[in-house]
Amino acid sequence: MNPTGKDALPSAAAGASDAGRPAESTVTLPASFAQQRLWVLDQLEPGNPAYNVQVALRLTGELVVPALEAALTEIVRRHEMLRTSFQLAGGEARQRIHPPRAVRLEPISLEEFSEAEQEHVSRSRATDEAESPFDLTSDRLFRAVLLRWSATQHVFILTMHHIVTDGWSTGVLFRELGTLYASVASGRSASLPELPVQYADFASWQKEWLRGDALAELLSYWRRQLGGTLPVLNLPTDRARPAVSGFSGARRPFIFPPEITARLRELGLREGSTLYMTLLAAFSVLLSRHSGQEDIAVGTPTAGRSQLETEDLIGFFINPLVLRLDLSGDPPFREFLSRVRGVALDAYAHQDLPFEKLIEALQPERRLSHSPLFQVWFVLQNVPNPNLALQGLTVAPLVDDGGQVDRGPAGATRHDLRLGLLVSPQGLSGAFEYKTELFEDATIESMIREYELLLRLIVDHPEWRLSSLAHRLAAAQKEEQQRKRTRDLEAALGALKLSRRKPVQTRPPGSED
Repeated sequence: MNPTGKDALPSAAAGASDAGRPAESTVTLPASFAQQRLWVLDQLEPGNPAYNVQVALRLTGELVVPALEAALTEIVRRHEMLRTSFQLAGGEARQRIHPPRAVRLEPISLEEFSEAEQEHVSRSRATDEAESPFDLTSDRLFRAVLLRWSATQHVFILTMHHIVTDGWSTGVLFRELGTLYASVASGRSASLPELPVQYADFASWQKEWLRGDALAELLSYWRRQLGGTLPVLNLPTDRARPAVSGFSGARRPFIFPPEITARLRELGLREGSTLYMTLLAAFSVLLSRHSGQEDIAVGTPTAGRSQLETEDLIGFFINPLVLRLDLSGDPPFREFLSRVRGVALDAYAHQDLPFEKLIEALQPERRLSHSPLFQVWFVLQNVPNPNLALQGLTVAPLVDDGGQVDRGPAGATRHDLRLGLLVSPQGLSGAFEYKTELFEDATIESMIREYELLLRLIVDHPEWRLSSLAHRLAAAQKEEQQRKRTRDLEAALGALKLSRRKPVQTRPPGSED
């Protein structure tokens, strides 16, 4: 029995296996609602790399390149999404599935370079790959590159368009890649159980299921929750907001001590809330303090895989939710946390409405300077990134990403502000991503310090009202500014004293200018 309460996901009319698909890509199948949205965005801004997703890894040990090629080839055969292109038909995007073909990796040798040069060239190549556009009408929406430093050192770069993958899919890909590579490298055949359904089956099912009473119930809830005039978050910015918002961004990572996470969990248990809800509530208080607003909309992702059959598929399932949070009345934090809990639980109970249908139903005012419905994004990963295990190899990120998944190229961000958090044994790590057209790095650094202080205040004083928390944050900010002015003044005085002590250089007789 399916625990979601929905019917089991059937295979599409064409069949779920390669044997059932046409030999040539002569037919098209429906795209999912999420894919339709990315298709439209790509038509508006062709070649925008903001929706590229990349994995760049160091491989240390004796890499069997043919085994890696064979494993990738089998994954592409198994997952139709990795050999799917898109085209416009009947006024909407549709999938065209292409026959399998072999993945070839031609190692690019960097052996003549020094180690420092190899590092620089590898990072530059990864950046170039991440920022290079995809043509969605092409049958290859992923690129694989292998750089060879030496016989035992390689860099593997895999770049995909978001329309065919998401963060969950990374775990599926890593798991299958590890299993298949081990089989081939050991001389066995590369095989895994056939997938019962494909992404195209999910897209077809989604279109059929989301109609009638099921659609009406979901729309009714979200219209009640988000109807009327939605708040636009007006955070004070360091630069004037441009008329047309861009994607240029930066990322500022941080890590908070483990004891903060432990105490936040304890608070959540006492208040009947999860760690996610507590961290989101604190983030909302921070946003309210900076914006002066009490009605705040925050975007947050859901996996979008409510059907069991979708758990082992590579594809774009992620579905954004809009959480509208009410901070009015200056409640104690624990009361506000209860409000956040209620909003989050209701939203997750109605998460099956695709974001695209929500936009269609609400018809928010289109502004080129702002994203529709929400401008900030919040995500908590409860478990670390899935790790790729390749037999006989040590695998590590080319660049430490702080455990974040589902990220675009460095230097690009889709939201004004994005807070991504990850719980690990080392503590609560995360990063603020922000648009550089709006914020200076110093502003984000200050916000990180405020967020840590706010979390400490909350676990110590959950009974404090939101105004008291904001007042303490403002006082701490003034104290920090005063300390900075004192440090700057002391540094200037020290430099002045040092310059006065320098001996006067005299020119010897007969010297020329």
